Amino acid sequence: MRFRLANTLPRTVVMLAVSAFFVAVGFGVMIPVLPVFAASFGVSNFLIGLVVSAFAGFRLAMSPFVRRFSDRIGHRRTIGIGMWIVGVSSALCGFAGSYAELLVWRAVGGVGSAMFTISATALLLASVGPELRGRASGLYQGGFLLGGMTGPAIGGLLTHISLTAPFFFYAGTLVISGTIAFTQLHDPPGMAEAAAAPPTRTLREVTADSRFRAACLMSFGQGWQSFGVRSSLVPILVVTGLGADPSWTGIAFAIAAVAQTAALPAAGRATDVMGRRPVMVVGGLLAALSTLAIPFAGNLQVLIVLLCVYGVGAAALGTAPTAALGDATKGAGSQPVAIYSMVGDIGAILGPLVAGVLADQLGMPAAFSVGTAILLAGTVAAALIPARLDKRRPDAETVA
Repeated sequence: MRFRLANTLPRTVVMLAVSAFFVAVGFGVMIPVLPVFAASFGVSNFLIGLVVSAFAGFRLAMSPFVRRFSDRIGHRRTIGIGMWIVGVSSALCGFAGSYAELLVWRAVGGVGSAMFTISATALLLASVGPELRGRASGLYQGGFLLGGMTGPAIGGLLTHISLTAPFFFYAGTLVISGTIAFTQLHDPPGMAEAAAAPPTRTLREVTADSRFRAACLMSFGQGWQSFGVRSSLVPILVVTGLGADPSWTGIAFAIAAVAQTAALPAAGRATDVMGRRPVMVVGGLLAALSTLAIPFAGNLQVLIVLLCVYGVGAAALGTAPTAALGDATKGAGSQPVAIYSMVGDIGAILGPLVAGVLADQLGMPAAFSVGTAILLAGTVAAALIPARLDKRRPDAETVA
């Protein structure tokens, strides 16, 4: 069987993916050196962690205000301004002469990140119809993944120049991304008028929609398990649990990222053709069960296989929930998109903290099991989406 999918993605979606690539390259270059640079000011481990969390914390705090700003001046301008804010703040971090300066400029960067993330998601959903949302989300996520794989390799080279060189490189990639936003992105026709008009669907109606609830629960689970627990505890498992060299952590994550990137086109196509519900269910099960098994991996080979399985599940959860979000929020403005983004940020902030306590008190299996439970809850919520609400391509044809 084969599916005939004639539609192509709009130029705006492609340019969003290109911008995401440059953002992720710079982020991958700079993040590994940030704790080391903070430690050079002679501060405690708690204050080092505060520099890392300040970015996410201010991003979360600014999310409720960003959507109003974006509705007023347009998604394209908000994306560009947000990227330039992060870029300038990154360069100022490189010039920081004290810990306090570094902390302030990292916090300012979180404001720009909120502007970019929320407006880019809103523009992505507004630029395509329901029949292409899965593929559009997959391409956008692919830009981030490819950039995330490229960044650390470049960062390793830059650290030989100086400890602050990655900050300036990150600033440069964000200037490029912001320029792309201003020159290549376009708000959909009539967006300003639509933003000024009263929403045709209330926030209460959106939050009562099973698609929105399932998407938010999956976003929370992904933030908790993928961006939080997996990133903070897998490196410890590699070194202390398996007795391997720390470099194997990067190798394992890189292989898993390749598997996730390879699975994105199929996940996006399946989301558009088969529907959001089955892709979310399969992705949730793969992500939940693979992470539940990670603490029991007996060797590096098994761990890498489990991380790859998680990557395939994460590919599904990077496409279907976003498409479901677009289906549920049509006509409701950008406030639900901001809520969706905030939920993922909360998961990424709480996940490492709770998992760290559980790992210390009860062991690694308990630390991973909480995130597994959240992902399984999201899987159940997705399975309960009524078939009549599950969007799929109306013009998909099967040919024997």
